[in-house]
Amino acid sequence: MFASFQSFEVIAKLLDSFADAVGRIIAWFIPAMVLLTCLVVLMRYLLSINTTVVQEIVMYLHATVFLLGAAFALHKKAHVRVDIVYRRFSIYQKAWIECIGCIVFLLPFCALIGFTSWDFVMQSWLVRETSSDAGGLPFVYLLKSLLPLAALTLALQGLADICRNLSILIHQPLAGKTP
Repeated sequence: MFASFQSFEVIAKLLDSFADAVGRIIAWFIPAMVLLTCLVVLMRYLLSINTTVVQEIVMYLHATVFLLGAAFALHKKAHVRVDIVYRRFSIYQKAWIECIGCIVFLLPFCALIGFTSWDFVMQSWLVRETSSDAGGLPFVYLLKSLLPLAALTLALQGLADICRNLSILIHQPLAGKTP
């Protein structure tokens, strides 16, 4: 059956550290977006210079923050929750809900996004899709690659949450009792 609840904790910590590392890197994209947006305003309105490339860089950073930051947000419990009933549950009951939620909703959602975006991304890579704007970035295929990558990182964080909650469930001697 299961070796021990500690092995689930080890897996969860390993996957959490991955989400933390991605989150720390992605966090730097936010001040970069702010600075680049200020640069766009200065270039466009004060210097009357075309800013298509800089605007697209901001768009790419923005997409990266939201798509790859979703796993970090899940790890930090920053997603929106309706906590009216949930907060009254025991740790054991919360662990059951989290496991079921990840298995029934999160992982199938990630699989759906991953599988449905795969052909879309592969087609973009085959033609090395570029921006439709004149002077835009020639890396649209990289931007589209964020879709299955986001599904993968979110699924990995979901697995971390499942492992963490399985550890709680295995470690809890009495159902419904708080430690």
